[in-house]
Amino acid sequence: MLFTVRHILQIKGSDIWSISPEATVYDALRLMSDKDIGALMVIEDDHLIGIISERDYARKIILQGKTSRETKVREIMSPIEYTIHPEQTIDECMDLMTRKRLRHLPVMEGDHLLGVVSIGDVVYSIITRQRRTIRKYESMKPGERES
Repeated sequence: MLFTVRHILQIKGSDIWSISPEATVYDALRLMSDKDIGALMVIEDDHLIGIISERDYARKIILQGKTSRETKVREIMSPIEYTIHPEQTIDECMDLMTRKRLRHLPVMEGDHLLGVVSIGDVVYSIITRQRRTIRKYESMKPGERES
């Protein structure tokens, strides 16, 4: 059985935490803290236009001497370069995230944002799948594993 991104969303839910590009970075950080997440989707006129992450804050506010209360999300957000669709496999998702050094990927079906998958979600899914496989093999009688 192939495990897909849709499976991850079914397990974790499809809550999408987002913010306007005109909000302050401070407001974005407060929302991330309240929701215990590392990134927010930036939505304008019902369209996904970017992502703001803790990494954006560290690199584009702190290191550049800006203030989070005066800087708009639009000024430091990252553009959406990669998305995934819900039928992609978890292995494909892990490969993309690893190769492109991504921590969060929007899950899109056409122009509709279904959810967000984090690297932690993907790793958890892979570990869960491996545990099931191990339990399956451990429960087999000797000789059943060769076939």
